[in-house]
Amino acid sequence: MKKKLNQLAATAICGNDISSSCLYVSAITIVYAGKYAWVSLLIVSFILYLFRKIYGEVVGALPLNGGAYNALLNTTKKSTASFAASLTILSYMATAVISASEAIKYAHSLWDSIPVILATIILLILFMGLVILGIGESSKVAIAIFVFHLASLLVLCFGSIYFLFQSGFDTLIANFKLPVEGGFTKALFFGFAAAMLGISGFESSANYVEEQQKGVFPKTLRNMWIIVTVFNPLLAFLALAIIPIETITTNEETLLSFMGKTTGGNWLFYLISIDAVLVLSGAVLTSYIGVGGLVERMALDRILPKVLLRKNKRRSSYLIFISFFLLCVSVLLITEGNLEALAAVYTIAFLGVMILFALGNMLFKVNREKLPRPEVASWPSLFIAILGITLALIGNLILNPEEFVVFVKYLVPTVLVIGFMLHRVVILKGLLLLIAYITPEESNLFKGLNRRIKKAIYRINSQQFVFFTNHDDVATLNKVLQYIETNENTRKLKIVSVLNANESIATNLRNDVKVLDRAYPKIAIEFIEEQGVFGPDKIRELSKRWNIPVHFMFIGAPGNKFSYRIEELGEVRLII
Repeated sequence: MKKKLNQLAATAICGNDISSSCLYVSAITIVYAGKYAWVSLLIVSFILYLFRKIYGEVVGALPLNGGAYNALLNTTKKSTASFAASLTILSYMATAVISASEAIKYAHSLWDSIPVILATIILLILFMGLVILGIGESSKVAIAIFVFHLASLLVLCFGSIYFLFQSGFDTLIANFKLPVEGGFTKALFFGFAAAMLGISGFESSANYVEEQQKGVFPKTLRNMWIIVTVFNPLLAFLALAIIPIETITTNEETLLSFMGKTTGGNWLFYLISIDAVLVLSGAVLTSYIGVGGLVERMALDRILPKVLLRKNKRRSSYLIFISFFLLCVSVLLITEGNLEALAAVYTIAFLGVMILFALGNMLFKVNREKLPRPEVASWPSLFIAILGITLALIGNLILNPEEFVVFVKYLVPTVLVIGFMLHRVVILKGLLLLIAYITPEESNLFKGLNRRIKKAIYRINSQQFVFFTNHDDVATLNKVLQYIETNENTRKLKIVSVLNANESIATNLRNDVKVLDRAYPKIAIEFIEEQGVFGPDKIRELSKRWNIPVHFMFIGAPGNKFSYRIEELGEVRLII
């Protein structure tokens, strides 16, 4: 059995990403909010607290990799879920490149002979190799980085507090007497918008939840929230207490290492700089692991090419990581190390993912109300969380309106690739018509292309799907057929009733299936009565017997009396 991640390992992987934000978010927030920066960061912490239950409700009920993609896939259309996945991939790409580049820049400040671009590529290669070795090996590195980072932050905080009481409160008083541009409300709003980047990485844990031990996921959310709530506002306040605001703005990119030099001298400067290199590298690792879980799930659902699912001897999907590495390197080379444009992609994509997940929670409440869940986010908290993220997104677009144009440039190619996979049968049929129009039928070129395209369409549509039921009426089954017709490329559906020895199907079910078979002539519907007990063993047995992967098997949302949790059924999907 594959070894699962414990609380420390799972927290370390996502924690390195979210905790690395303190290296830049305190300074950015001070630039926009001045003396109220710590208040803006506390408001962000409150919004993140609301998201703990929002994520906990959906992922607790559906503990499958994919994050926002998984939440929307099981509550709405596949195309909507795919859009969320596109944003998540963009977010991970930007995180990986920015974190790797910034880590090397910190290293360059210590040893100026380091070539930034080449070293960034080497760092990306290093972590690609690490995740290809397996998530277990990756977690050990993540834990070491995480523990060192938290220890370094504690040393910096205690050193800064000691320095404050030794040198006096003159700087703190002077900073708090300064007026803020635009007044309290404007400063707090734009500070909040900028500070929202301090929670990037919170969504990562949901993308590798299947690799975590039972009960670990909500603990990772709690741990990340504690880290953000303690360190981000505290470091911003301490910076305001010991460094004049004008000095903070001129040392924005390396504020924490500057704080270290101010309060402890060169030794603390070097400690924080080395820590920055390590934890930003850890954020690169988070991106690889997060995108691995997400893309593997998308490939299983035929939204990305199946070839990406090839695994090595360590059961690692190495082609996903190699592809992600090549994508990151291409972006790095195109931008020539100037990553301000990617920061725009990062901001909008991350906030977009958070909004879509919250919307997924809304749909989950409405469409999957009977599905058991370990905790429930209240409607008021859901609306407040969405409002908070939306305001942050608006604030960032006001501060940097050119960001949206840059974001669209990166989003469009991603959406086109996924859009092709979703609608490839329609596209291939259109291509057949085009070839027939421009090419003589008797030509060898026409015959060859025509044969190959038809063969590709047949292969795509030949994938069979299964829907399990033993009591649904014709209206419910009609919804199933509508969903499959809209979201899946198939011409074959098995409707299966698994019956105990003393059980019988609903009297109308067989006739209802015949009606639907006539109503949907493009889909061959086969009704099957299967003896046995419906559960994980029966699903695996039928999957092997019929050669239909479990992720192409669907059920309706079960109620509280259902004997199994959804994750115990494998990758069975909820569609009604």
